Amino acid sequence: MHAPPLPYDPAYEVPEEGEADTVAGLTEAMLRISTTVDADTGHAHRSVHAKSHGLLRGELRVLENLPPEYAQGMFSHAGAAWPVVLRLSTTPGDLLDDKVSTPRGMAIKVIGVPGMRLVDGEGDATQDFVMVNGPVFQSPNARQFLGSVKLLAATTDKAPGLKKALSAALRGVEKVVEAVGGESATLKGLGGHPETHILGETFYTVVPILYGRYMAKLSLAPLSPELAALKGQPVALEHRPNGLRGAVVDFMTEHQAEWELRVQLCTDLATMPIEDASVEWTAPWIPVARISAPPQAGWTHGLSVLVDDGMQFNPWHCIADHRPLGSIMRVRRAVYAASLRFRAGRNGTSMAEPHNLDHWREH
Repeated sequence: MHAPPLPYDPAYEVPEEGEADTVAGLTEAMLRISTTVDADTGHAHRSVHAKSHGLLRGELRVLENLPPEYAQGMFSHAGAAWPVVLRLSTTPGDLLDDKVSTPRGMAIKVIGVPGMRLVDGEGDATQDFVMVNGPVFQSPNARQFLGSVKLLAATTDKAPGLKKALSAALRGVEKVVEAVGGESATLKGLGGHPETHILGETFYTVVPILYGRYMAKLSLAPLSPELAALKGQPVALEHRPNGLRGAVVDFMTEHQAEWELRVQLCTDLATMPIEDASVEWTAPWIPVARISAPPQAGWTHGLSVLVDDGMQFNPWHCIADHRPLGSIMRVRRAVYAASLRFRAGRNGTSMAEPHNLDHWREH
């Protein structure tokens, strides 16, 4: 028997000292990254996860007969199906050669989700989940995260050739670490991520959200055999600056992809804290939905205009039952809003949340 999930209590969220200053610092650092890249390219990109490697349309279907504690929020609608947009990316805010091998991201936008919204999302109908391919966040809290982002801002646009050489060296060190059964998130984050197929990754929200009455982290894992077979598969990136994107296109034009969306409920704050994102939770992962994507282009310039420029993936695009929790999530609210304003203003684009995907086929 597993321990029962712990019902949410507002007292579990404890603002950090100086959290407003952290928000201001993060906003300034993130906008500095975007401004630098905009000056280089003539286009405003995301401050992080700027480069997309796959842009997919699919469907999320909630599983039937979920236990009551997992049939919460949008997952209380047994058998319901909604369209989704999936965006695969890597972490930097500048558009680097894929030989600079960094952690990967998967952002999910579910469209048409019913439920009460937060005040700043009234009229919207989307639920976003933002994930990376590791179970924990690089920093325990927002204040330490600010230090990491300041370093990113300081190195954006600096020495791309040197970054490639450093990445190759770091990958070599990471291979040695993994050969003895270890793994280093720091080495991977600096550019030492193995040059493997991005579609073979398992992705995690790493920071918690409200899950109806409870608190949860989510994960997305390859399910279909062809997709699962890509785990750890090498991708040739030499002289292929967009090799990850090419690998996604090659796969998606030939295959359907199916993932399993899993939930991990908090059962003990001591071992599964809300305010320390660097701790890996120990509760079991339980499937609650499946996401499927039919064969499709995988990435085109038209889709990039539609999704990269026309959409924002933000955990605060949510129903109230899946509100973000913890300091990392709290500071994201203002930072994401500032990023949205900057990109929309510089690019002259409208970035309202979609209510359907009627325009997708045009791209």
